[in-house]
Amino acid sequence: MRNWKALLSAILLGVVAGLPLYGGAYLLSVANLLLIHMTLALSWSLLLRSGQLSLGISGFFGLGVYVAALSLVRVGLHPLVGILLGGVMSGVLALGVGAAVLHLRGMYFAIVTLALAEAFRVIIRNVPNLSGGPEGMVLPALIFDGDSFKTFWFALAVAISTLALLMVVSRSKVHIALTAIRNDETVAQSSGVNVYQYLLWIFALTSAIQGVAGGLYAHIYGFISPEGSFSLDLVLLPIIMAVVGGATTTWGPVIGAVLLGSVSELLKIKIPHGHLLIYGVIIVIVVLFFPKGVIGTLQEKIRRRL
Repeated sequence: MRNWKALLSAILLGVVAGLPLYGGAYLLSVANLLLIHMTLALSWSLLLRSGQLSLGISGFFGLGVYVAALSLVRVGLHPLVGILLGGVMSGVLALGVGAAVLHLRGMYFAIVTLALAEAFRVIIRNVPNLSGGPEGMVLPALIFDGDSFKTFWFALAVAISTLALLMVVSRSKVHIALTAIRNDETVAQSSGVNVYQYLLWIFALTSAIQGVAGGLYAHIYGFISPEGSFSLDLVLLPIIMAVVGGATTTWGPVIGAVLLGSVSELLKIKIPHGHLLIYGVIIVIVVLFFPKGVIGTLQEKIRRRL
């Protein structure tokens, strides 16, 4: 069984990695955006395993966008270094922010993280000499000199690395600790789990991943602005993708990103003036009939039959 799974995974990876060879420019553009959303959905899912609901995805994503762009425009760093620096800066800032706000739980924590994202956007808008202000700025150079093949493979590598990290965490004692924290913090703490430390580091790790995704986004599109980099879509879409696929499962965010990303593009082509309404209806239907997400609900039904 494991050999078949490994073979199937290798074939699937080969098909996806070969997309630049048989896909056009439009398909590559859609795939790049889908991979970024997938990475964000996976990172959000990882933090959710601790029971913490974050709405600050766009904040750390946007920070990664601007660090990567400004390190190129103002300092002249190599694009790859700038992208990694965006991840590091997002992670470091998350450590500082987390130290102050991780005593909050539930919707209180969610609201604070959303407010922080908005605060980042306002700050960026009001330092035009550094950030370009509300008008944004165009990047003078892109990663891999704008080579769409290499950029896609890099985006794929980031998404796969995030998925691999999630799989490693799922098979480690970290997963047990995070599950214990989500279920009952008091019991977890009495069992020897350092609740604050686990929450702080997982918050920093997921924020760093979002920062890397932001830096990659900046170099894919070559233009940054406060509204685009800190968009509410970057909060809602990854969360919806994770929930539809199965937020607490390893492959759920991947399946959700592929399904919703593909359906969204298809609806834009077929129903250009009403695609958002149909898209919303599909999401409602999935949530009603697959309350634990597509993967979670299917797993539950299989267990019942067995």
